Amino acid sequence: MADLKLVTAADVKLMQGLAQRVTATRPDLVNSDATFGELAWNWGKGHAAIGASWPRHLWFSGGGLVAWAWASLPHQVRRSDGSVKDVTQAYLAYQAHPDHAGLVDEVIDWYDATAAGIDRTVLPSAADEFALKRWAAHGYETDQASLGDAGSWTQLNERDLTDVEKPVLPDGFRFRTADEAGPKAAVQAHLDAWAPSAYTSETYQGVRQTAGYRDDLHLLVEAPDGTMASSTIMWLDEANSTAEFEPVGTHPRYRRLGLGRAMLLHGMHLARAAGATHMTVACLGAPGHPKARGLYYSVGFREFTRDAPLIKARTAG
Repeated sequence: MADLKLVTAADVKLMQGLAQRVTATRPDLVNSDATFGELAWNWGKGHAAIGASWPRHLWFSGGGLVAWAWASLPHQVRRSDGSVKDVTQAYLAYQAHPDHAGLVDEVIDWYDATAAGIDRTVLPSAADEFALKRWAAHGYETDQASLGDAGSWTQLNERDLTDVEKPVLPDGFRFRTADEAGPKAAVQAHLDAWAPSAYTSETYQGVRQTAGYRDDLHLLVEAPDGTMASSTIMWLDEANSTAEFEPVGTHPRYRRLGLGRAMLLHGMHLARAAGATHMTVACLGAPGHPKARGLYYSVGFREFTRDAPLIKARTAG
């Protein structure tokens, strides 16, 4: 690790720029965790605690970024209930511009060298036939454990922002934004929805400092007792007039009241007012995870792309 460069905020901004360029030409080839919003969210919430386990490599052509690789090496995650989660596999987020698809082989070589001796996972787009062939040529196989009924593969859902239904909240609930509710409430809303979680006030400050975060597009639903019952962040990609929900969560005590649905509809109206014409949101796609998918389908989203989980066992060379 001593001679490896770690992911910085400046790197993430470059990666987001590449995400925007790929989205403009081949949005189906944007890999899992390589979207404009996912990049900001993942780096913002994790760099302070586990950024030391995040080596990266960047490839440039003509002065512009054309490919990148961001590895997550084994580490520990300390959560809000006091538990510690050991992450023992390596994971790679990456992106190569379609005009420089041949760099995928260099991405793979860098990953294999960086995570040698560790089980290695990666989530390329299932639509990227060229990349899938190259990963297979380097010994990566379908991660069968991720493809079962309770598997961990994800799908990206999309819809346009015409004819967005009017949101309706139960009596006594109201929409808020993070700039209105304040940092403490925003953090607690996430913790309540995702417990146990590694989210902290420091984590939230990291998210707020990322390129693309806007506290007026960070939405919450306040319950009559003052609890922030639901929350989501929208990431606006102005270059492509699109916005992305990430994350989306509701306090267990307030589920099945229609809060998440109303919040998403309200968010889409705000995104449209901010200049977006298109919206995306990711969710687990396996049959055993129907709740989030059903929520998104209920407000007009449909599957656009999905990832293809791959793995290379440590014994495979």
